[in-house]
Amino acid sequence: MAVDRGGAHGPLVELTLARLRQFVREPEAIFWTFAFPILMAVAMTVAFPNRAAAPVRVVVADGDGGPDAAAAMRRALTATPAITLRTLAPGAEARALREGEVHLIVVPGTPPTYRYDPSRDESRVARLVVDDVLQRGAGRSDPWQARDETLQVPGSRYVDWLLPGLIGMTIMGTGMWGLGFSITQARMQHLLKRFLASPMQRRDYLAAQLLARMVFLAPEVAIPLGFGVIALGMPVHGSVAAITVVSAAGALAFGAIGLLAASRARTIEGISGVLNVVMLPMWMLSGVFFSSANYPAAAQPAIRLLPLTALVDALRVVVLDGSGLGAVVPELAVLVAWTVFGFAAALRLFRWR
Repeated sequence: MAVDRGGAHGPLVELTLARLRQFVREPEAIFWTFAFPILMAVAMTVAFPNRAAAPVRVVVADGDGGPDAAAAMRRALTATPAITLRTLAPGAEARALREGEVHLIVVPGTPPTYRYDPSRDESRVARLVVDDVLQRGAGRSDPWQARDETLQVPGSRYVDWLLPGLIGMTIMGTGMWGLGFSITQARMQHLLKRFLASPMQRRDYLAAQLLARMVFLAPEVAIPLGFGVIALGMPVHGSVAAITVVSAAGALAFGAIGLLAASRARTIEGISGVLNVVMLPMWMLSGVFFSSANYPAAAQPAIRLLPLTALVDALRVVVLDGSGLGAVVPELAVLVAWTVFGFAAALRLFRWR
């Protein structure tokens, strides 16, 4: 007698549909998947405008020359569009520099004194800008006047660089948190244990979780990219096919890691701890908000093996540079390796209860 191995469409399809229904009934998951990257992009655009267009923020303090010297210096600096003068309450200089409210404090004198934090790029730029203005105003004679050729490179803004990183982080979060929490919750509610009495196989259940994860990948990538193009003027030079392949490889890799993380977890606290331990290093190291090249050279080989690093780097190369898949073969190899390892390990370690 033949054994019924599932519904009318087979166990893999039925489990995939069940997972999709579960996802659309969770408004929190929809928010974090689709709305959060857009809100982050808007917030980062406001907080970090194009550096070339942002004037330096300067304060003129009282110096040896008295209020007249300070007033004359303020007039000279105010006439320069690249400088914005600020006013500080007495004793607030250190806090203002620390918080980034101002980049430079100028104390009038002969010569003037510049107070700033040399560890901040914007403070060093402010010192150069202010010093150039004051020295020219004092009659400095330059041996030549250099010719400037300004270049506006598409995709060079911080928000253009950031958005592929946010997409990669969202793909990671949806794959790991979504699958990890879903499986752990089903185990806590003793739903998985019921499959023991059915002909359900572990590979069908785990593969269905991955397939369901892939269904929402297209809007998950297209919505923030579309917002970037329409609202932020972000250039997208890569082909749809290349972006799709890179995104799918990343979704499979993080989905497989999420399956592995949830293979034995029995409580929400347990799966939360596991996922935080796995994801936190990638948030810090993989170059989502700042370049991973800032870390020491000795750490770079390990950073390149992280799946989020591979996904974010590949997305930036494809989206911003317009490169094809041949330019991101190493990154795709890392993602495929994590997919195979994660799914194989999850299949071996997974328990229904």
